[in-house]
Amino acid sequence: MTIYVCGDSTAASYKKEEAPITGWGQVLENYTPGITVDNRAMGGRSTKSFLSEGRLQAIETVIAPGDLLLIQFTHNDTSDLVWRHTDPWTSFYHNLEIYVDTALLRGARPVLMTPICRRYFRDGQLLESHDAYPEVIRVLARQRSVPLIDIYQKSTSLVRELGDEKSRELFLHVEKGVYPAYPEGANDDTHTQRAGAETFARMTAEALKALGLI
Repeated sequence: MTIYVCGDSTAASYKKEEAPITGWGQVLENYTPGITVDNRAMGGRSTKSFLSEGRLQAIETVIAPGDLLLIQFTHNDTSDLVWRHTDPWTSFYHNLEIYVDTALLRGARPVLMTPICRRYFRDGQLLESHDAYPEVIRVLARQRSVPLIDIYQKSTSLVRELGDEKSRELFLHVEKGVYPAYPEGANDDTHTQRAGAETFARMTAEALKALGLI
């Protein structure tokens, strides 16, 4: 079995010189012993741009019966840029169906995933993020009887439990001058450093096991 990951920068793999940014797909194989992970996630991609660049089609040529296709988008679907923006209940929904159908046509198992929450705190309270998109993914999973991993719910619960200060350790908050890739430091509440990537990769692997998929 091979697990293929299609998604955006929160799942993508990064070079050592880009540290400490780390995507959960980059470290998923650490939590799926004996199973190969082929991480095709790419920064800046939405369901729309991933398709238009032929990235799903490239997966279609190699994915085989019994493989898994993990599908996690949203961050860039909310963009105002026309080449990657999608509307949640129309184009986003229908694009996700293309991913699902592609996996099924190849005899593989599609797995829909909601996005990692954004770490937006106000007055000590974690704000909801991503608008209607996570609910669209849940609805599609129910309607198509596709396995769902609700990372948005899981990550929101964890970040809320950790609180404003402690949750910074999961996301890309680094001091000035520590990493060459971030000479001025970073305060990024969307992307993760290794601790966050490992946390969300472990969540994903545990959910796949609970679903009986691995």
